[in-house]
Amino acid sequence: MAETATSAATTSERAHALLEVLGRVVPFDGAWLALADPLGHGYSSLASVGLDVPTVEFLSGPQMARDIELTGTDRSCPPKSPSDLPYPAEELRTWAECLMPLGVNEALALALFAPAGRHVGFLTLLSSTREPPTAAIRRSVAAQASVLAHGIDPMRSLLTVTRLVRGATAGTVLHRDGRTELMPGLAGDALLAVGSPVLTAASGRLADGHAYSSFLWPLGGSHAPDGHAQVTALAAPDDVPAVLTGVVLLSPAPDLHGLTPRELEVLGLVVEGCSNQEIARTLVVAPRTVAAHLEHVLLKLDAPTRTLAAVRAERHGLYVPAASHRPTISR
Repeated sequence: MAETATSAATTSERAHALLEVLGRVVPFDGAWLALADPLGHGYSSLASVGLDVPTVEFLSGPQMARDIELTGTDRSCPPKSPSDLPYPAEELRTWAECLMPLGVNEALALALFAPAGRHVGFLTLLSSTREPPTAAIRRSVAAQASVLAHGIDPMRSLLTVTRLVRGATAGTVLHRDGRTELMPGLAGDALLAVGSPVLTAASGRLADGHAYSSFLWPLGGSHAPDGHAQVTALAAPDDVPAVLTGVVLLSPAPDLHGLTPRELEVLGLVVEGCSNQEIARTLVVAPRTVAAHLEHVLLKLDAPTRTLAAVRAERHGLYVPAASHRPTISR
């Protein structure tokens, strides 16, 4: 089990392999291994054994999520069976409408948690027998809980991605519906709060199809009295469930090549394809001032044209995006 859980396969492949190995240790007629929504809004199926598509869809739906919460099987506790409930299992819609019509009479359910207590997923083992699971079977399933959780944890792939950014000090995981959660192992930061212009700019880069994007953000105000932070947006790897779209990280600013805060703002507008007149209107300066800034930018980046300067700035994250001209969040 441990070898399977730590393999380099995708999350889905590991989930299927884990159920196959588990079946050699614990008897069951059907099994469902699901990923928990990190913010508690249900479960998405990763792998199943002995179940047809309609059954898997039912188990992945809202009724199953409600029954899991109702029975307390979403908490960190030993595996639970219907025989542990203080009322008949048929009083639960999941059993009455889905499982019992399939001939399922017994089950073991277990919530899966990462070491820090983060809810990772859910395991259900189904059986046609009417005999409750033995104490030995319960112990065997409980003993595999941490291994199963590690094997399906989608954060593993995201943590691998974050290693591309050296010195990351804060990070957040992006959900497709706009929600966020703290990146395990990293601190939070007001710059990465939901609705912040930083997160909006980073999310926009990912939505535009950029697997990797980096830019600078002024700290302490529009003129960066406290310097800049490097913001890096990374798209989630293919084996991460679609509910997670990527991560946004903060790290110390790199070598700015002598570029001033204003020149970095000008560069950001050049990257977005703005003309000198448009840049002047945005920054409320004279066009000749913009031309002077651009002359300095080309010299500092050793770029003969503004196009090449924009390419180099975007490649190395040496620009401040136009979104920074909104009210700045203090750290």
